[in-house]
Amino acid sequence: MNDDLQAVFLDRDGTIGGSDRVEYPGEFQLFSYSAEVIEQIKAKGIPVFSFTNQPGISRAEASEDDFVRELKAFGFDEIYLCPHHHKEGCQCRKPSTGMLEKAAKEHSLDLSKCAVFGDRWTDIMAAKSAGCIAVLVLTGSGTAAYEQNHQTSNVLPDYVAENLQTGADWLLKACVEI
Repeated sequence: MNDDLQAVFLDRDGTIGGSDRVEYPGEFQLFSYSAEVIEQIKAKGIPVFSFTNQPGISRAEASEDDFVRELKAFGFDEIYLCPHHHKEGCQCRKPSTGMLEKAAKEHSLDLSKCAVFGDRWTDIMAAKSAGCIAVLVLTGSGTAAYEQNHQTSNVLPDYVAENLQTGADWLLKACVEI
């Protein structure tokens, strides 16, 4: 059992699959390595949670149930999903920390012992605001996010990874006693 890293949060679009745009359930495809990475982390006794903004739900373009069903099928232990449009001003939409705080409360997590993977700066901002380890992946929107923000932002990721696999390899080596 792992005593150091308490949970890993993974963004959906551009991080575990898809592209730099939202793809709805039924059209979304995991990257070839993503299911294995989720299982690799879980095999260390670390729960893996989905952490995703899906504003198409508020526009009735997809249902929350469809997203939850899809993400559960991918192997996630719990689904944290913001269905709101950014103009709604909710507390769960990234870069707000609401989804992370909800997970911490529900699972008694110390967020400083959790990691967040994402391909957008909003993922990194949420992670750092909550005190989590932040890993930016260069898939999806990651390369553009890095190029636009790494020199001007006062919020930086702890690690920049080519993809989810290389990021998970770094995280497990850095944070998990074997």
